[in-house]
Amino acid sequence: MMQIPQLMSEQYHEAKKIIESSTSIKIYSHIDCDGICSGAILSTILDRENKEHEIEFVNLDVLDNLDLDHELTIFSDLGSGQLIDTKAKEGQKILILDHHPPLRDLDYRIGKDYTYLEINPHHHGIDGSYYVCGGGLCYFLSKEFGYTDLSWIGVLSAIGDMQNTKSGHFEGLNEIIQQDAIDGGYLEVIKNDINIYGRNTRPLFVALSYFNDVKLPITNNTAETMAILEELGIDEKHHRKTLNELTMEEKGRLYQRLSQMISQVVPGKYVQYIPQLIIGDSYTFIKEDEHSFLRDGSEFSTAMNACGRNHEEKVAMEVLKGDRCSSLDELESISRDHRRNLAQSIEKVSDGEQSNIIDLKNLQYFDGTGIKPEIVGTITGMILGYCDWKKPVIGFTQTDNTGLKISLRCSRLLSYDGIHFGNIIRKVSAEVGGTGGGHSMACGAYIPIDKKDEFFERFNNELEGQLTN
Repeated sequence: MMQIPQLMSEQYHEAKKIIESSTSIKIYSHIDCDGICSGAILSTILDRENKEHEIEFVNLDVLDNLDLDHELTIFSDLGSGQLIDTKAKEGQKILILDHHPPLRDLDYRIGKDYTYLEINPHHHGIDGSYYVCGGGLCYFLSKEFGYTDLSWIGVLSAIGDMQNTKSGHFEGLNEIIQQDAIDGGYLEVIKNDINIYGRNTRPLFVALSYFNDVKLPITNNTAETMAILEELGIDEKHHRKTLNELTMEEKGRLYQRLSQMISQVVPGKYVQYIPQLIIGDSYTFIKEDEHSFLRDGSEFSTAMNACGRNHEEKVAMEVLKGDRCSSLDELESISRDHRRNLAQSIEKVSDGEQSNIIDLKNLQYFDGTGIKPEIVGTITGMILGYCDWKKPVIGFTQTDNTGLKISLRCSRLLSYDGIHFGNIIRKVSAEVGGTGGGHSMACGAYIPIDKKDEFFERFNNELEGQLTN
């Protein structure tokens, strides 16, 4: 099991001292599941240390026009890829806990007239896409204070950030967090299960129809999915059986059929990765009510994202901090409305066919005009099943009269080619006067609206020769 590097451990010790010596504190965190979990962990630390503080959940573009008015400003799940250092005044303190590729190196802080501490795994040779996320970094800070009971929130943040998508299980520093949560009695891990969303709540034929890493006969086709389940002898309960109700023998038959279907549509070099598309660990938060959607890690993380996409991050944070009454009721209502909004938005793009998706040589994109900027990334991920999996898909929508929000998603198979789309989108967006970044398989940018065509042309050219035809 990977251990925290010595220098990183020393950084956490310093971060603890910075917090203990500060009286005026402001937290800025991202609006997704990872960012909300990060903010909840930090806020809990400060609550327990009797430190008054403010917290605000923001999009990345907000950081460009930020005024730092507090003694200590903490950035979680963002900050490393943005120019927030230019806002600091003499004597102020900045603490960054971010896992995205950093703009500044470890020596950046030397000679500054303000305190600057950035804890980023990339500075220590650790990949922030798969080995630790923002919430995980914040958990290790809570562990420095002795609050290991927050480990389960660190696990939830990693689930929401899809840190396990490449291998199907947690690796690197995430393993430490997972083990802390297991040892604390908060988490149960089912190893090497069939990895589909809605294992407790969705009928199996519905859950399987959402498979979209590559386009299969069952993708967006519940009739075909039901026919295959009947053929496999998994059709009891009038098609209402869930994944959790399958026997191990039934899961084995299902795995074999899925593996066979995928192997028929992918190039030979990807066949070795097929098991990782189907099999993965599943996570149960065992202190949650047995019939609650919070019990399943994937569904809990989706609810967190629903709050973030609807400007209700503080509702999600209160649930994470223990409110299982009014805030939980609000969370359920927000999640229902979010699902309805997603369904309406995806209809605008897919229209039952690929007609709304523009195909270039090395990428494909759609105009998401009318879709809220907060959910265009989610829609882009959902639309993968209508697209050519061999190329990334990009969605865009207006943020205001002058700007566009850009979101990119791709099949997990492309990650095995070693392409880091987050680095590419950061480079290309900067070339057209915007900002961007993110992970290898999920990233985004904000660009001027009049630079849209140039952005896609440059992005398409940047990918020349990197993709499998």
